[in-house]
Amino acid sequence: MVKRARYEDYKDSYPNYRFELSDDGILLMQCHTDGGSLVWDWKSHDDMSDAFSDVAGDREIKVLIHTGTGENYNADWGRLPNGELPDPPVYDVMPGVRGLYKLDEKAWYNRHLQWNVLEVDVPMISVVNGPCNIHSEVPLMGDIVLASEDAYFQDVSHFPRGQVPGDGQHVIWSYLVGHNRARYFLLTGKKLGAQEALEWGAVNEVLPKDQLMDRAWELARELVKRPPMVLRYTRQLFTNQIKRAYLDELGHGVARETYAQQEFFPFGGGMEPLDRAWNDKPWSK
Repeated sequence: MVKRARYEDYKDSYPNYRFELSDDGILLMQCHTDGGSLVWDWKSHDDMSDAFSDVAGDREIKVLIHTGTGENYNADWGRLPNGELPDPPVYDVMPGVRGLYKLDEKAWYNRHLQWNVLEVDVPMISVVNGPCNIHSEVPLMGDIVLASEDAYFQDVSHFPRGQVPGDGQHVIWSYLVGHNRARYFLLTGKKLGAQEALEWGAVNEVLPKDQLMDRAWELARELVKRPPMVLRYTRQLFTNQIKRAYLDELGHGVARETYAQQEFFPFGGGMEPLDRAWNDKPWSK
């Protein structure tokens, strides 16, 4: 359950999330790293959960526009400044059950990330400004999803790399495009282009990159003309069925993903699909 939050208290709290609030109550939330496209690492992962909790707890906002920055929405997995992969995940080298506890912490953040997005209490416009191959469920939980012509969706961080796709991808893709398409998408690492995503029903509009934000603001300014209670209760109406789907399967999926990570976490492969059997040692940088 989220708690009451105020824009002035959270607007400067997150290095990877920029907030701007318009006079008519439209909140712009931009993911970024040092002003460029977001680099996805554990901090940006955990902070996204907390940031959405603050947004969900802000009763003063009327509409949310959520987007990325630069070329990608979310397609850069955390690398060091020199481009190298980081050291093995800390839970890979922790003795005893400490690694298990660290995995559980990350699963905890993941579960709350999903729920905090769904707890956003006003219409949410997602603007996928470029490739999205990590946590695509976040923008897809928006009520209106816009995508740039060069955007694509892909789940490269799970099954193609030797992990269970149980962090919410299995819920939202099945809900939006059907179970058969979702299974194929998650098992093959299919790169789903923006136009095909439109045909599948995952996005609502595909636009040139330089027209995306103008369209988002156009839609937001039209939505915000409605009374505040109408905006909040309409969002609640639309998210209710999605929440039921997440209640049924999110905890189950995260549990299976976390359990399987005790056997194998493919840090050495970066974000690329496995190029050899998972137990073909050594797996290292």
